[in-house]
Amino acid sequence: MTSASAVALNLDGYTDLPPGKIATIVTYLEMQKPPDLLSIRKPAGWTLQRIDHDRPRYRSLFRAVGEPWLWFSRAVVSDDKLATILDDPKVEAYALHDGTGDAGLLELDFRTDNEVELAFLGLVPGFIGQGAGRFLMNEAISRAFAQPTKRFFVHTCTLDSASALAFYIRSGFTPYRRAIEVTDDPRRLGLLPREAAPHFPLLVQQP
Repeated sequence: MTSASAVALNLDGYTDLPPGKIATIVTYLEMQKPPDLLSIRKPAGWTLQRIDHDRPRYRSLFRAVGEPWLWFSRAVVSDDKLATILDDPKVEAYALHDGTGDAGLLELDFRTDNEVELAFLGLVPGFIGQGAGRFLMNEAISRAFAQPTKRFFVHTCTLDSASALAFYIRSGFTPYRRAIEVTDDPRRLGLLPREAAPHFPLLVQQP
C-alpha cells in the first residue's frame, strides 16, 4: 500500500487517495465591516442559550448538527482539550432553543485581537428552511461587530450543505482563499456512524 506521505498532489489532474482517506475543498471567507442584516421574524419561543460549560449538551448538539455533514473535529478532541477551548472567556457557544429542544449551534471565537472566527454555525436536521439559519447568522454578525472587530471570518467545505457557501456570501462574506484538506475518514475510525453523511458515501475497500 502506498503511504499517505508518499502521495503527491497533481495540480493539473486527478490524485488517487490512499484507502481510508477523504478529501474536501475548503473555501475561506471574511467580512471587514458589518453588512445590512437581512430581516427575519424570530418565531415565538426561540432563544439563544449559552452552553460553554455544559459539555454533554454541547457534544450532543455538535453531533446532531454536524454528523450529517461529517463534522468530526470536536468528536475527536479530548474532554480536557475541549474544556481548554470552551472555558476560555473569549469563546462563546450558544444553542438555539425553540422552546422544546436544541435546534442549532453557534460558536464564536474572539481569541485573536480584532478578529472573530465563526467557528461553527449549523442546524439540527428538520430546522433548515425555517429561518433559523438566518437568525443565527444575524446574531453572529451582531455579536462579532459589537467588539472592535476588523475581520470576521469563517470557512466551509464541500462536505457541508450545498447551499452553505452561497448562504455565507449572501450574508456578506467574501471568499478569499481555497485549500484541499485530506484526512482520515472518521467513519472508518469509528468516530462517526458509518451511515453518517450519506451524500458522501463510504467507499468499498478493495482487498
